[in-house]
Amino acid sequence: MEHGGDLITYGKYYEGELIDFSSNINPLGVPKGLDEELIKGFNTLVRYPDIKYRHLKVDIAKYLKCSVENVILGNGAVDIINNFILMFPRIIVFLPSFSEYEKRALVYDKEVIKLNYKEDFTLDLDALGKVMMPYDLLIIGNPNNPTGLRIEEDILIKLYEMVKCKHGFLLLDEAFYEFCPEDYDSIQMFEKDNFKNIGIIRAATKFFALPGIRLGYCCTSEDIRKKHEEVELPWSVNALADIAGRYIFKCKDYIEDSKNYIEEERKYLLKELSKVESIRAYNTHANYILIKLLKWNEEYIFNFFLKRGLVIRKCSSFNGLDNKYIRVAIKDRKNNIRLVETFKELEMI
Repeated sequence: MEHGGDLITYGKYYEGELIDFSSNINPLGVPKGLDEELIKGFNTLVRYPDIKYRHLKVDIAKYLKCSVENVILGNGAVDIINNFILMFPRIIVFLPSFSEYEKRALVYDKEVIKLNYKEDFTLDLDALGKVMMPYDLLIIGNPNNPTGLRIEEDILIKLYEMVKCKHGFLLLDEAFYEFCPEDYDSIQMFEKDNFKNIGIIRAATKFFALPGIRLGYCCTSEDIRKKHEEVELPWSVNALADIAGRYIFKCKDYIEDSKNYIEEERKYLLKELSKVESIRAYNTHANYILIKLLKWNEEYIFNFFLKRGLVIRKCSSFNGLDNKYIRVAIKDRKNNIRLVETFKELEMI
């Protein structure tokens, strides 16, 4: 299972509704009223969207607090990542990380330089400094997937200065940004430098619980935005995603409630999982938790949970992790309790 959320494959192994802990989607669901907006806008499907997405870019720029001239749109975050990979000759990734960074680079026959995170899953800046060359593209999840860790602010500044000094480009994949504690906003940090040598990607997929809409957005410099326009596909954002994007960012109560809810459930789940002696649950800043299995392998645990109606994410598909790791999403309290109880049942075997 290279990506989470594949319930169709495993539905035949459990009689009843499967609880999907493999996919990291906001447990509060979509913003209230979005369904009505989409229904009202159904008639827009009979014509092409605005090829420049002028209204959508204005709303996204307001939400991200950057200039419209700095905004890039795409068919999900991965579409934008794909286009950035097209623009650079060599790609650097830290492992473990989202598999599509490396995969998309190999599709285009790009040279891929793979570095390892330290044992605590923090960045190894010394290793990066030894390999980075001019025009390299460094792609990093912030927070990273599957580790859930966000780069500390002072380290991020050092990283950026190093990349800029080396004449490379830093692409931050911040698809899980809104779930993080509000310690810093990378867009505000780098706006004063006009996003020179940096792009910051976010998406409606996870936080707004809209993986099917496929709406990604990015802040970068105007010159890089123009280069991106040369490689991007026209009409990459469909009409319904356009409507959704012009609605969701105005849902301030939903945004605040979601942040508070995840913060509370994250603390609860980390506390409860720390009591399970046969696993090690790593700290996280996102809405998922990486777990090291101290007694079993991922296949045994996956099947154990599946028989009880829970689908977890096996992590050996992440380059840099072996079959001793799994990842679980943070969901609502009822299902989080069910997850903890299943781990406790496992302990008794």
